Amino acid sequence: MHGNLELLLTLTGGLAAALAFGYVTHRLGLSPIVGYLLAGIAVGPNTPGFIANREIADQFAEVGVILLMFGVGLHFHIDELLAVRKIALPGAITQSLVATALGTATVLLFDGEWETGLVYGLAISVASTVVLIRVLVDNNDLHTSAGHIAVGWLVVEDLFTVVVLVLLPAFFGPEAQQINWLAALGLAVLKLSLLIAGVFLLGGRVIPWLLARVAATRSRELFTLTVLVVALGIAVGSAKFFGVSMALGAFLAGMVVGRSDFSLRAATEALPMRDAFAVLFFVSVGMLFDPRGLLDAPGLAIATLAIILIAKPLAALSIVLVLGYPARVAVAVAVALAQIGEFSFILAALGHQLGIVPDAVNNALVAAAILSISVNPLLYRLVDPFCAWAERQPRLGRWLRARAHPLPHTGASGHEDAMESAKHQAVIVGYGPVGKTLSRLLRDNEIEPTIVEMNLETMQRLREEGVRVVYGDATHVDTLRNAGVQRAGTLILSASAVQGAKEVIRLARELNPKIRLLVRTTYLRERTALEVAGATDVFSGEGEVALAMTESILSALGATAEQIERERERIRNELFGGRVAFRMLDPIEDSV
Repeated sequence: MHGNLELLLTLTGGLAAALAFGYVTHRLGLSPIVGYLLAGIAVGPNTPGFIANREIADQFAEVGVILLMFGVGLHFHIDELLAVRKIALPGAITQSLVATALGTATVLLFDGEWETGLVYGLAISVASTVVLIRVLVDNNDLHTSAGHIAVGWLVVEDLFTVVVLVLLPAFFGPEAQQINWLAALGLAVLKLSLLIAGVFLLGGRVIPWLLARVAATRSRELFTLTVLVVALGIAVGSAKFFGVSMALGAFLAGMVVGRSDFSLRAATEALPMRDAFAVLFFVSVGMLFDPRGLLDAPGLAIATLAIILIAKPLAALSIVLVLGYPARVAVAVAVALAQIGEFSFILAALGHQLGIVPDAVNNALVAAAILSISVNPLLYRLVDPFCAWAERQPRLGRWLRARAHPLPHTGASGHEDAMESAKHQAVIVGYGPVGKTLSRLLRDNEIEPTIVEMNLETMQRLREEGVRVVYGDATHVDTLRNAGVQRAGTLILSASAVQGAKEVIRLARELNPKIRLLVRTTYLRERTALEVAGATDVFSGEGEVALAMTESILSALGATAEQIERERERIRNELFGGRVAFRMLDPIEDSV
């Protein structure tokens, strides 16, 4: 009983502290990650007040790492990397080498071991995916050349880090003393090759088949459970049978699921709990931080922060400029990468487990991470003012203009090209009889709709017919975003019983305040609530049946066309408040 109480106290206390500090930092315009790290400091053993159980927090954090890495694999697209490979590959490798070398030298300067310096240098060489994407989205730069380069750059860093996670135990683990480095490297490569072959050859067939069978049950709980079993099962199996990190196994599992038709649904339905466990991961990292240790020896933290905020950005800036990109792109990429985050902590945690990263070094890493994550969004907001100032300087401006070349093609992926295409201007949720009819009507008027569908067989059939279709739940913002609602003129909820219709309306309005929302419902009593939620027009099955039956009865009684129309108009006013039931084409054409 005592153990259960301690577990619940740690879970509740950690999440409550993360909520409080995360909310405050978000309100201050900082990344919530800063708040989560501060929460870990608050509930850690080095500060007064409530103290969470470190071992229990570590166990939750392990699950958080697995789900984080699964999410990275799930969203990894090789096309995005290939599109910017000419700059991302040399840039990421060069910058990582510079940061690793400087980090190693810094630790040696402070009388540390070279093994510690190597792991520490690797940890500060990789930026945070969460922070980078958040900064780019907040500044509308995600789909620009700078955004594509930064994301591709980060993908290379992530892949490089995944390889390091595999090699570290082989070089510095308990068995490293018994075999030489060449043998350790060969053994690690062999295990990695077997694991990749097994996951992609066997798992590439079994996992999509399993997900398809479970999806056919239409049970959200079973689908969520299946995705978790796949992520955790492959992660644990990788460590148990191949001797590699669970993080790598989770990454590979995410890649397999990401290549299937279920990637979006897995991301939107099965991974929200990833955020909770990821929060606990950051909390557990913060628990390692000792403010007194930082006050006693601040030099390492200051030197580390200088590498992250000065050396890394300068290296990235130089590389991007040398490769012929404009100054604004170079500065944006350099600043976006001037921070460290989750992968840094994963590497440091592994080094701590292997006994090569002492508490003092980890302390400096946490301090540098908190500060770099805090100032990074603020620095990024200065990119445009700085570039404008540089252009106004006589010599510097001339030098920058002399170096200005046509922007190299960074190539958004084919998926993004399709999303940007002007023809995807209407989104239909549901492909029943009504959705099918409206879809045909739109195509007849040269408007190519995007279908959001939860029926697996329907989705596969539409895809075979060349129809753009998104498999996922429309009540999740990622599904709507993937369907292109943020650029669409019209969103149509064609099913009469869309679960969470008001939530879909709310999310659509947040993504696109000007979008026209046409909603179908069964009962007239639901119309007012849907209109209050933000629907433009609501069409009730009860009302349409009443109109159809009225017309049929009047026709049988011999009424004239004018009498029928007059009676229809009267009933329409009573039921719909004067709204015209069918006015589809003009609004959609206007929005296109």
